[in-house]
Amino acid sequence: MKAPLPEMRVSRRNILQAGGMGMLGFGLSHLRALGSPQTGLGKAKSVILIFNGGAPSHIDLWDPKPDAPSEIRGEFKTIKTSVPGTHITELLPQMAKRMHKLALIRSVHHGHSSHNGGMHWATVGRPYRVDSTLITPSPTDIPGVGTLCGWLAQRDGFSKGVPPYVITPFPHCDSKVYLTPGQFGGCLGNRYDPFVLDDDPNAASFRVRNMALDSSLTPTRFQERLALLNHMSAAARPITSPQTAQIDIFNEQATSMLQTGKAADAFDLSKEPDKVRERYGRHSWGQSHLLARRLIESGTRFVTTVNGPSITWDTHKDNFNGLKNRLVPPMEQAYAALLDDLEERGLLESTLVVWMGEFGRTPKINNDAGRDHWPGCYSVLLAGGGVRGGQVIGSSDATGAYPKDRPISPSDIHASIYAALGYDYREIEYRSADGRPVPLTDGVMIPELF
Repeated sequence: MKAPLPEMRVSRRNILQAGGMGMLGFGLSHLRALGSPQTGLGKAKSVILIFNGGAPSHIDLWDPKPDAPSEIRGEFKTIKTSVPGTHITELLPQMAKRMHKLALIRSVHHGHSSHNGGMHWATVGRPYRVDSTLITPSPTDIPGVGTLCGWLAQRDGFSKGVPPYVITPFPHCDSKVYLTPGQFGGCLGNRYDPFVLDDDPNAASFRVRNMALDSSLTPTRFQERLALLNHMSAAARPITSPQTAQIDIFNEQATSMLQTGKAADAFDLSKEPDKVRERYGRHSWGQSHLLARRLIESGTRFVTTVNGPSITWDTHKDNFNGLKNRLVPPMEQAYAALLDDLEERGLLESTLVVWMGEFGRTPKINNDAGRDHWPGCYSVLLAGGGVRGGQVIGSSDATGAYPKDRPISPSDIHASIYAALGYDYREIEYRSADGRPVPLTDGVMIPELF
């Protein structure tokens, strides 16, 4: 464990008043943990998770079954990719050209078929206590992979002037009433909550507030106010408790952010040329992917782009028209632009890009020309961050219903993310709400990836 940070005597309320800013969605603290970053396997410095809320059909995208009966095969033809022998569906021509950069896993599975239950298992790597959509976050939740990556960064002294973990544009949810458990700080505490944009970055009026000094304050005046507050606090009787220590660390991070203005700059998409914004697509998904690149470039450790809001990919009805005309084109445009942009900027090798949904969809097409929920088998893609592209790991059976070989769990995906970041996930623990040690993940790294 690292030594605690020096005590500061400026209260959280004072610092917010001094800076003229509102509440920030994250803070810094150190919790009890074992282990430290390793330097062997990992090449990644950051992670971008592209999450298709609602769950896209693996059979109609990444794992086609051209020899299956029509009620399973569906409407789309297969196309060749840049990797000989690997085929995907005709909906993904841009990704077919880039398949040599991707590792495609076709045998991921878990056991929850509700949206929030499935999203919890996919992002936390463990089943929620009930398989239900009607669940919401609580202070006792086991945190997900993005939250834990942000926690690890803060544990190790993260001080980049930007949030360590950001979700854009909206949180994981079945609806705004039922937010997915595990995406917030949970048992780690709300100081480890991600910064959730909760806004459309493609909107003409888009602007993230409370990321810089109030316009009435100059840096000099802000320093003067801090000095005055420190002087006043020094005369007061100090209060020593875990809560005040957490507030002090929060204040240190808030002060740094206000002074540097780095976060405000990272969130300002108007600084991007129009041609770059058009390249990603002038829609919420495209601008969220562009924002992810800007945040990673500024030092954010983990960004999740939720291709929602809510369960947009839930194609129980009219699956084929929905995928072809509404869902896949903006997703593929944003995904391809992100990979290319990261590579051109020399960031792909240090940025792990993961694509997933909460589960797949039923092999058999239903009476509404749709596919229903199916956690028995689905696909996940990874690129960058030291991952070896141009390979398919695992396979599904003849109908895409279950893994045929090399079954892989979401926790194995998470273990691979931690390994790519250089953490020895086998040696790191955190504490649950009742004080029990919890391993970072129950999964095992997928060695073929590296």
